[in-house]
Amino acid sequence: MTFEALYNRLLKSNVAGSMAQELDLVRKQGYDPHHLSCLLSPEKHPVIIRTDSCCCESKQQEQCLARCYFDALFVQDGEIAIDPALCVGCGDCIRNCDAKKLTESRDILPALNALRNAQAPVYAMIAPAFINQYTEAVTPGKLRAAFKKIGFAGMVEVALFADILTLKEALEFDKNIQTEKDYQLTSCCCPMWIGMIKKVYAQLIPHVPAAVSPMVACGRSIKKIHPGAVTVFIGPCMAKKAEAREPDIADSTDFVLTFQEIQDVFDYAGIDLAQMEEDDRDHSSKAGRIYAGTGGVSEAVRATVSRINPLKQITVKTRHADGVPACKQMLNDIMAGNGGANFFEGMGCVGGCVGGPKALISRDEGRENVIRYGAEASYDTPIDNPYVIALLHQLGLDTIESLLEHSDIFVRKL
Repeated sequence: MTFEALYNRLLKSNVAGSMAQELDLVRKQGYDPHHLSCLLSPEKHPVIIRTDSCCCESKQQEQCLARCYFDALFVQDGEIAIDPALCVGCGDCIRNCDAKKLTESRDILPALNALRNAQAPVYAMIAPAFINQYTEAVTPGKLRAAFKKIGFAGMVEVALFADILTLKEALEFDKNIQTEKDYQLTSCCCPMWIGMIKKVYAQLIPHVPAAVSPMVACGRSIKKIHPGAVTVFIGPCMAKKAEAREPDIADSTDFVLTFQEIQDVFDYAGIDLAQMEEDDRDHSSKAGRIYAGTGGVSEAVRATVSRINPLKQITVKTRHADGVPACKQMLNDIMAGNGGANFFEGMGCVGGCVGGPKALISRDEGRENVIRYGAEASYDTPIDNPYVIALLHQLGLDTIESLLEHSDIFVRKL
């Protein structure tokens, strides 16, 4: 039985409420214990898992190792293995594996068990790239209703917390960028970008604000407001699975699913997303919604700095890169003194989050959807968004400046 066949068989039985019986049958039929462990206890395995023995010659294995930007692959007992401490979950090794023996971790089975057995509310945290991933007929309100139908207490748009991180980065820029030689690297969104800086370009860390990603900010905020709550992030990114396991921020997100994983649940549950009733509660601004596309963070911060301090003499001059090679080139340019900007944004995937490896639609279509959704927002920047201000007050922050002074919930140290 292949890994994919086992995944689908167990997921279908889990949704139907008969997984215990199905597990008994699977064990009797000669399942692969490694596959089963990966599906039932994904936290015990790397984010990228090997589904079968490596059949490549040693020379080809060397080529595989060389392809990893983060040196996370190594050979152990003649097999390609993954170092969880170095792997950021970019997924390039999966795409480049000619033998197709690598795949991503699946968190859906333990997530469904938590949903079924939780003693506290379980919240779906949907990535900003979600708009129209499930066809144009599936509005945010219909998707929220679908999550509630399968047992979630609600769906929270992570874009609202992208708003808060935009505000924090804009405040950091206004405070720290005082001369033409000063510059700032965004700390938001992309774990591949941050992983690259931490592991390869550590000299640049002083230029990165001490901020968490919107996913982490969302999870921590939910848990502060609803103690004991379970948080489940859903997006197009495999690297988020690795980010959620990092020790200093593992308190925020209990499970990370891809768009495909949750679509599989809807399919097996017989839920037609397009036919769901509307449950519409959109509170994010344009700034937070456009995070999912390349250049979105830069534009959001630029607009917010202008609102915070319209008289600031040093304007935001942005440069952004997408895809790991382009990000490395931009970082090399900064190191050589040829950055050409004072605010730098990197996205590990071409096109930004909408180009993530587990997106359900093309990155061009995803980008168009994100831009349109941003244009439909009632507020342009987070400082104009009353929901952001109300949420900050709920979290104990009386002023926006408190984000720089007393915002432990939104801070991490690289």
